[in-house]
Amino acid sequence: MKTYFTVGLSMLAGALLGGGAIQALHAQAKPVAYVVSEIDVKNQDGFLKEFAPAAVKALGEAAGYKALTRGGKTVSIYGDPPKNRIVINQFDNLDAAVGAYNSADYKAAKVIGDKYATFRTYVVEGAAK
Repeated sequence: MKTYFTVGLSMLAGALLGGGAIQALHAQAKPVAYVVSEIDVKNQDGFLKEFAPAAVKALGEAAGYKALTRGGKTVSIYGDPPKNRIVINQFDNLDAAVGAYNSADYKAAKVIGDKYATFRTYVVEGAAK
């Protein structure tokens, strides 16, 4: 009888510790991050041929990089529609996004991009899961 009690108590303690560990891991998860760029392109050919491939290559090294939109059609719901090209990229978290845009490879690509466009870029955290 004492053996059954010990085994049962051990199983209960293991379940509680495992549940607590899982809860702690979920609490540490960071939300995804979205980088939004509003780009006023002055030279479409140069932008697409020189800057875009270099930027995509540089960002592709970052954790969780995924292009969600690259200048697709925009429709205004409220207010005037944007006149600029809109690009939205997703990353695993805020740190990965900031790191990608501060990388040496992206900064080199941005020097090229500055010849063909003006950028307004910012990052926002997604909703927590």
